[in-house]
Amino acid sequence: MSVFALGRMRVRRSGYGAMQLAGQFAAGAPPDRESAIGVLRAAEAAGVDHIDTAQYYGPGTVNALIRDALYPYPDGLAIVSKVAAGRDDSGAGYLRAGIEDNLRGLRVARLAAVNLRLPGDGRVDARFDDQLAAMVAARDEGLIAGIGLSNVSLEQLQHAVAGTEIVCVQNLFHLADRTAAPLLDMCLSRGIAFVPFCPLGWPRGQDNPVLTSPVVARTAARLGITPAQAALQWLLQLAPNVLLIPGTGSVAHLRENLAAEDITLDDQALRDLDRVSA
Repeated sequence: MSVFALGRMRVRRSGYGAMQLAGQFAAGAPPDRESAIGVLRAAEAAGVDHIDTAQYYGPGTVNALIRDALYPYPDGLAIVSKVAAGRDDSGAGYLRAGIEDNLRGLRVARLAAVNLRLPGDGRVDARFDDQLAAMVAARDEGLIAGIGLSNVSLEQLQHAVAGTEIVCVQNLFHLADRTAAPLLDMCLSRGIAFVPFCPLGWPRGQDNPVLTSPVVARTAARLGITPAQAALQWLLQLAPNVLLIPGTGSVAHLRENLAAEDITLDDQALRDLDRVSA
């Protein structure tokens, strides 16, 4: 089992993303609350020490589930959340309120990291600086241990690290979409954790470009593993700073995802999987 730094902590590279525990589209209550609690407790029992969440999942539903399942939290558990500003304001006060909502919802005094979720326009401007300053203020006050950036452009990341420490980057990245590869490279060079969201592809269902790929299916069948395990191990072998947070509402799928750590992709598998993004 390999680990990597997430700010001040070192975490297992296979973590858990809790978004799917809420209802459809991350809104409302879970279909089965006890099952959701069981997934979180199974993750803890399996040694997961990095859980990704957000107060706006539900809203409030997922943080409440994490609290009810795991509080008092085990030593070494890194809970990472995210906040986002509205499009019509500078966002500083809104971000601070969002961080405080997460702290109350999870019943913690400080979070291991909080990602500033950006709208995806890639711009470095006064609004971005104001939002980054709000995150720095929250860290300096001890509300968060580290600052992360989500949905960030390479220019924004370069600008941010010139002025403060960034501990993680969370962007869309998977076998079939490698647009964020330059960000991964920069994070690796600076010792920043790179956390792909949607590591098993997006959208879900029959249009998923990863889990429905014939190349992924053939590779998995040849190696005696599942397509999800092939896709997750491909991400892990890319670079040591990649941290995974695949989501699921199933204990069986949780165990399947965690087992991807112990899989080896041979040279043929790597060559074949490299063609998925083409």
